[in-house]
Amino acid sequence: MSAKVEAKTFRLDGLKWLLVVLLVGAAVAGNSYYAEIPLLYRVLAMVALCLVAAFVAVQTAKGNAFWTLLREAQNEVRRVVWPTRQEATQTTLIVVVFVLLMAVILWALDSGLGWAASKVIG
Repeated sequence: MSAKVEAKTFRLDGLKWLLVVLLVGAAVAGNSYYAEIPLLYRVLAMVALCLVAAFVAVQTAKGNAFWTLLREAQNEVRRVVWPTRQEATQTTLIVVVFVLLMAVILWALDSGLGWAASKVIG
């Protein structure tokens, strides 16, 4: 790309981000201003404005890069070899036992140090 096109894209991205901020700000301000309207309608309006803001954000260079990152992360999740139910259960039990063991050790250490400090202090 030429420098002219990159600068133009950069300017348009700035305007798009400004529009995103204005849309989100309008959603927040509208939610406060129309407090007497039932919550369901305010939530629907906020969701609609935020969806429009997200659509505009994806049209920017950084928004498009973020969207690409999300798609690539989804592809990576598909490639993960997930543990079986038995492996997950065994690992969870090992972690729970270790946490309980450490809790008892730390409780005993705290109690012993507290007892020793009370004997020293008087």
